[in-house]
Amino acid sequence: MPARMALGLIPALVIVAVWILLTRGKAESRIISPLILPSPGEVLHSFHSLWFDAELSRSMIASALRVIGGFVIALMVAFPLGVFMGTFSNIKAIFSPLATFGAYLPIPTLVPLTMSLFGIGEFQKIMFLALAFFVYLLPLFVKAIDSVDNVYLQTAYTLGAGRWQILRRVLLGISLPQIFHAMRLGFGIGWTYIILAEMVAADRGLGTIIIVAQRRGPREHIYLVLVAIVIIAFITDRIWVWLGRMFFPYLEQK
Repeated sequence: MPARMALGLIPALVIVAVWILLTRGKAESRIISPLILPSPGEVLHSFHSLWFDAELSRSMIASALRVIGGFVIALMVAFPLGVFMGTFSNIKAIFSPLATFGAYLPIPTLVPLTMSLFGIGEFQKIMFLALAFFVYLLPLFVKAIDSVDNVYLQTAYTLGAGRWQILRRVLLGISLPQIFHAMRLGFGIGWTYIILAEMVAADRGLGTIIIVAQRRGPREHIYLVLVAIVIIAFITDRIWVWLGRMFFPYLEQK
């Protein structure tokens, strides 16, 4: 494990070394202008203003609540629909065009769509994330149900199980770990959409800080917020891993 961690640090150290090389010296003598790429020291020095002036902690909470709200709404729709599509061929035939359309839909196009439907308030940001989550989760849920081996279904039918028993005990019982894994991946994807969600009329949020820093400065805040997003996404992913071990301990024994 220590050797793997050391190997994993190599790319990060190389990036930091190149960063230092490109931004060393006075502003006028640098390879890349500090207006485009500040030095690591300048980025770290701006943390104080990011935390107190830009209210980083409150923005992190605001963004997290939007991601969670959008995820819950998407899950309430995508989970039952995905399960029924994977179980009943007629339902799958009805909604497959919708899933195909969503798979090829560029997520940024949902921003003006949700603005026209829901305005530019808080609800629009949550619904944008909900739609983005829905587009990602639905095909994964359908795939999880479809991947259940037909042997289990035939065995259940032989033992006299009804259709709803097969849905609840066999299809969901077997595919639930894969569905949970899809939820974990989807929640992480949501943090990549938060900047798009907070592009317009957001009082605070991580995306708002980035947009303000891009327009007015300081540019150092952009890099710090990107690091903050990665750290938050990593922490939440570890929480998902912990929940997975708690709900499906038998998977750790394989």
